[in-house]
Amino acid sequence: MNKSVIIHVAITALLLSLLSVSATAQFSRDLQYFRAPDKTGLNIFETPKTTDVPFEGLNVRIGGSNTLQFQWLDHENSGAVDIFEIGPNFNLATSNLDIDAQLFPGLRMHLRTYLSSRHHAQPYVKGGYMQVDRLDFISEGFLQEYMDYITIKVGHMQNNYGDAHFRRSDNAQTIFNPFVGNPIMDAFTTEVGAEVYYQRNGWLAMVGMTNGKLNQSVVDAPEGQLQTHVSLLGKVGFDRQLTEDLRVRLTGSVYHTGQSQRTYLYAGDRAGSRYYNILTANSSEFRIPRFDPGYTNELTAIMINPFVKYQGLEFFGIFETASGKAMSEDSRRTSNQYMAELVYRFGNSENFYFGGRYNLVTAETRSGEDVDITRFNIGGGWFLTKNVLAKLEYAHQTWDGYQPTSVFHDGKFNGVMLEAVISF
Repeated sequence: MNKSVIIHVAITALLLSLLSVSATAQFSRDLQYFRAPDKTGLNIFETPKTTDVPFEGLNVRIGGSNTLQFQWLDHENSGAVDIFEIGPNFNLATSNLDIDAQLFPGLRMHLRTYLSSRHHAQPYVKGGYMQVDRLDFISEGFLQEYMDYITIKVGHMQNNYGDAHFRRSDNAQTIFNPFVGNPIMDAFTTEVGAEVYYQRNGWLAMVGMTNGKLNQSVVDAPEGQLQTHVSLLGKVGFDRQLTEDLRVRLTGSVYHTGQSQRTYLYAGDRAGSRYYNILTANSSEFRIPRFDPGYTNELTAIMINPFVKYQGLEFFGIFETASGKAMSEDSRRTSNQYMAELVYRFGNSENFYFGGRYNLVTAETRSGEDVDITRFNIGGGWFLTKNVLAKLEYAHQTWDGYQPTSVFHDGKFNGVMLEAVISF
């Protein structure tokens, strides 16, 4: 029996085992302190500290998402380095499986598995966590006056650095992203750690710590070599519906690791870019056209995110600065990212939208180049139902400042993307 057959048998057995507990467990779509994976989850960032969902016993929610794209892009460079000839066609369909369980009042578990992703041929677990919003499992009402404002998350999970990850595409979970691609300098990593939140009257504070490793191992580096230390992260912000029409949110986040064999904040996504085979002749290259600054040691990253929604018009922005170095470098380098996204939602229940995005990264590479990478997107979408979304966009990206021997020298791509999303 080959490996893929074994994996599919295991997944089938898992689903059957979940169904077998139906005598004692519910299968409701509603969970406590939960962000719905459909249209109703739009513009929700950290899960709220209020809920109207009662606890009536163990509640298991099985959901998922599926995304398929039709890509019609052209790309070119100076010709010093060969790249694929590409044409209009479909990309690999991607798929996620989500299992969420309400275990006790205010105690919830989440697990996400990538069933089909660009980088891995086989299903694999992205990550999961336990979220604690009440301590009734100790005793009913235990420290309730504090837990009304405090949330605790523990697991091997995506870290809450910045607000862009609440809108980015996560493999097949693309319904929250109004466009197809993610930011050029795409902050995403899954590490074992814990985060503690305090939310009250629109104010937010979070502190967290991880072990700094994407690939978990108890094996340390040999004596005399660089050891990986813990990473620290934090966030402060304000998010309030000021009037019936106006909502304002502003947050600032920091991620810091003092010493590491390898930092993955900009290289941790195994699902890959949503634009396929751009500026490469290597079919295993899956992250271009993103930019990874290559900080493998002493990384400090700061992201500021404004979000304003007035009636159907919403603005989301990124100002990000990151500095660090590779182990072979003596001095630190800096990369800056700027992004502005303007979207107008309209129609019955805002089922339609159109908008534009401008994204710029300025950075110094390990080889000493001062580079600028610019992307512009314009497009729109239609929610056929709260679970089904169709997107159409035009994307244009350029690379400037790279050496003539680089594949990115005089590089650019542009064209049309069509994306269909199902999320439930």
